[in-house]
This record gives sequence, C-alpha cells and structure tokens, in this order.
Amino acid sequence: MRFDCGRVCLDLVATFAPREGIRDGDALRLWLAGAGLVPDRTPLARVGPDWAAAFRALRADVQILVRAQLLGGEPDESALARVNALAAGPPPGLCAVRDQAGHLVRELCGGVECGALLAAVARDAVELLTDPGELALLRACEGDGCTRLYLDTSRGHRRRWCSSELCGNRERVARHRRRALSAGSA
Repeated sequence: MRFDCGRVCLDLVATFAPREGIRDGDALRLWLAGAGLVPDRTPLARVGPDWAAAFRALRADVQILVRAQLLGGEPDESALARVNALAAGPPPGLCAVRDQAGHLVRELCGGVECGALLAAVARDAVELLTDPGELALLRACEGDGCTRLYLDTSRGHRRRWCSSELCGNRERVARHRRRALSAGSA
C-alpha cells in the first residue's frame, strides 16, 4: 500500500485501483496503521468485514465528491450528506501513556471504534473539499491506466503523475520505446 496522495482521504480513494485494497478486515488493519490513523502496536482485533464495508462505502462517496470537484461539477448531494454525517461523529481520542521503557507513546483512549476512524477520514475529506488552496492542488495522475488522485505540492505545481518512480517511469520508458521504434522504421 502507498500513502503518497497528500491527504488520508485521497489515500483511501487510492485503495480501489488497480485492485481492491480493502478486501477484508486484515487489509483494512494494514491500511489503518499505514495511514497513521492508529498508533503503532494498537490492537485491532475487532476490525472485520463490517468495518471493511464501511470504509469502502466512505471511499466511494469521497471519490465521487473529489472527482466532481476536480472536474468542476456539482457535488452529489447524497454522497455529501453521508460524508458530512460521518464527519460529524467524534474522532478517536489520543492519550499519551508510558510504554514499558518509560517513554511517552500515543494510544487511542477508550479503544478503537469504527465510527471514530471513519469520522477522522470523513473530516479530512470535508477539510479538503472546503479548502480552495488544497483544491487548487488536486490532480489526477496522467499515467496510462492510473486513476489515483493526489495533491501537487511540487515547487512549480507541474507534477503529472502520482509517483515519478512508478507512473512517471512507465511513461518515460514508453516514450523511449516509441522513439526507438520510430527511429528504427525511418
């Protein structure tokens, strides 16, 4: 899993393609930890298929809303209502506790709740959708077949790919091959 889209809500949207990234509770556990929504070593025993389904539903709504913004269209009112309802929920509470070595570490207070984690991602989507500065940086990857959305925080705001190492490299290799083929046929 990659976490390079610039916002946690966009990283969630990216879990859809090229293949389903949140197939089950185990995959969701990995995504939650990788996205930084739960501190290291947080037990996620209750994460199951119902949680995965809830995150996939949020992902679909966020994708609809963000793509509408990117294309200059009107937001889907039902998707917006669902995201707003989730964002209104209480986010997970963080506590500082001592680990076995006596160092302060982060822990979720009161355990891990699906609704609280959904609220954190939905709130991130609301923040993105209502921030003109961030929306101005929203881009769709120009890589062949790539559907990732990202925030272009590059110096000149001319970034074309979600990842220069992946999509950008594929594009450069394809361009090189096209040039080599055309030079060979000339």
